[in-house]
Amino acid sequence: GDVGLGRMLEAEQLAQLAADCFQRQALDGLHILITAGPTQENIDPVRYITNHSSGKMGFALAEAAAEAGARVTLVSGPVHLPTPDRVSRIDVVSARDMLAACEAAMPCDVLIAAAAVADYRPEVVAQHKLKKDPTSGDGLLLQMVRNPDILATIAGRADRPFSVGFAAETENLLEYASRKLRDKNLDLIVANDVANPSIGFNSEENAITVIDRELQQSSFAQTSKGKIARQLITLIADRLNKN
Repeated sequence: GDVGLGRMLEAEQLAQLAADCFQRQALDGLHILITAGPTQENIDPVRYITNHSSGKMGFALAEAAAEAGARVTLVSGPVHLPTPDRVSRIDVVSARDMLAACEAAMPCDVLIAAAAVADYRPEVVAQHKLKKDPTSGDGLLLQMVRNPDILATIAGRADRPFSVGFAAETENLLEYASRKLRDKNLDLIVANDVANPSIGFNSEENAITVIDRELQQSSFAQTSKGKIARQLITLIADRLNKN
């Protein structure tokens, strides 16, 4: 529709906001903390649990935030991407490593949690490579425990920043994203459909819907992740200015 829930920003309006945001260095003086990439949870010395996140969206956001004048701390899981100019990068492996790095980087003005963090990890990491057990048939049972929730932890602090999460879903996209927004006490949630290979993990493009606390939506059409990042940073700067 033209107004209300699901209303898409007009292309001309967004372009003007973006030009203004980057020209006037709208995030000058602000510390932006961004997480990116996957995490790896070790099973044994040679195997681990991970996901298909490339880190491209998070790195594009770090570059755009720096271009808008912010001091950017980028906490990244294992990826093969160059560090954007004027960005301070911290490399981590596991979800617990990422949480520790984020807490050490606090305080910040804005958290953008773009990393795809493992929800669970093996309860016990084997000291040596696990071997096939001839008595166990075809099965291997791994006992898993829940990882800390990085986004909820930072968003729940007394000195909480303006908190932006990502919901990478394969179904019920807006429903799940809205639930995550509420449950984690976020200011914005970015919903993207990773079931669509043209905008999923490892793709060069993205298309997102941003939902705020009032459940108002802003949809950004499919384009390069660099352009999506600039649009999202523009939206965040606009919200900060209104606050």
